[in-house]
Amino acid sequence: MRDSVDRHVEVWAKELDWMDPVKEAIFARLAILARYASQARRDTLDSDGLRNWQYKVLLTLRRLGPPYTGSPSLLADHLGLTRGALSARLAPLEDAGLIVRTHEDDDRRRVRVRLTEAGHAAFEQQVASEEAGELALLSALTPAERRTLADLLRKLVVAAESSPNEPRRPRSAVM
Repeated sequence: MRDSVDRHVEVWAKELDWMDPVKEAIFARLAILARYASQARRDTLDSDGLRNWQYKVLLTLRRLGPPYTGSPSLLADHLGLTRGALSARLAPLEDAGLIVRTHEDDDRRRVRVRLTEAGHAAFEQQVASEEAGELALLSALTPAERRTLADLLRKLVVAAESSPNEPRRPRSAVM
């Protein structure tokens, strides 16, 4: 069974005799799968009525754990945003009923952002839709093959994250 990467590697192996064809096949396939996953997330977000930035805010609140509340500065840090940029993102989410902002009783200057029931539901719907798409893609593999792939990819991620030449790491792998 051949794929587009086999044809790509075949062409470049003739042109670049120094190129490692196995390395090229691995990275070309990883790039295709990353594009596929990104497009699938965009399509799912579009169908569920969320934008990627909205999903990221909901995801960040959910990741904080119960009671799914955080300060704007904490959220801004986790999302890599300025406080002003975060504030601009929170307003539409609050208007949509996905989050609420409250002031602490003892210090009215302190604001807390909390995921609402509607925010939980929107997040759950998005994650369930993504899960279905990802499972459909992985259905080409047996459970043992999935485990092997996960273990091999972990090995590569550990190596990349421990490299002294590693580019600035994102705060979270999943966003």
